[in-house]
Amino acid sequence: HTLPLAGSAALGQTIDSRGECLALVGGMIHVSPTEEPIRDGVVLIRAGRIVAVGSRALVQIPQTSHLLDCSGSTITAGFWNSHVHFFERKWANVATIPAAELGRQLQETLTRYGFTSVFDLSSTWENTRQLRDRIESGEVPGPRILSTGEGLLPPNAGLPSDQVGNAMGMMKTPLHEVADAARAAAVAGRLLEEGVDGIKLFASSPSKSTLPDGAIQAAAAVAHRSGKPVFAHANSGADVLAAIRGGVDVIAHTTPQSGPWDEPILAALKD
Repeated sequence: HTLPLAGSAALGQTIDSRGECLALVGGMIHVSPTEEPIRDGVVLIRAGRIVAVGSRALVQIPQTSHLLDCSGSTITAGFWNSHVHFFERKWANVATIPAAELGRQLQETLTRYGFTSVFDLSSTWENTRQLRDRIESGEVPGPRILSTGEGLLPPNAGLPSDQVGNAMGMMKTPLHEVADAARAAAVAGRLLEEGVDGIKLFASSPSKSTLPDGAIQAAAAVAHRSGKPVFAHANSGADVLAAIRGGVDVIAHTTPQSGPWDEPILAALKD
């Protein structure tokens, strides 16, 4: 049994309302991938915050604490999901979704699996920002959300029709088509001014059009000046190389349709 720390959120809220501590006792705790696990450990939570982590021999548990026996279980730090999209119709008009319903959606999609932080790689920024605001205000429980807002596409992208998008359960997201470096820099700059946490580039599109090398470089330069990462959706090995050479930080996924990545790609990634 694995219990991500996020898994105790609902019980923790109940305990918090009574002003007590919640103690997860007896589990094997993986604090981080680089540290040895703590056996027969204790995680002490007060007012929604972890206040102590250590072995049972070292952590003093207040007598009024509510104890949760985790013997035989593993407790991990919260997980990251670094590739999500808040563009399903269930997130549409998120400001109007009742808090209880929104909390259930977030739990069913993310927090029940231990995801305490997520990076949204392309969605309607204003809607995703409102979702983040409702979580950060404490109105609904949910993960920390970082987002790129709307992605940048090549011109004449050939995206699926609204009818196809509806059939797939997606809301319409107004992505930005960019044909040159000047346009890419302008769009990236505007998104960053609006508060996004990174920039998403679609290196190529369903119509096989590609983002010009200059556009990739310009968008990456603008993002890096603001200390923000750049992500690329790649459909081929050529896309991967173009993204690497343009200064992209994260290739969002592999490209199985174009076959295994060859030595030039691996060398570029390593460099």
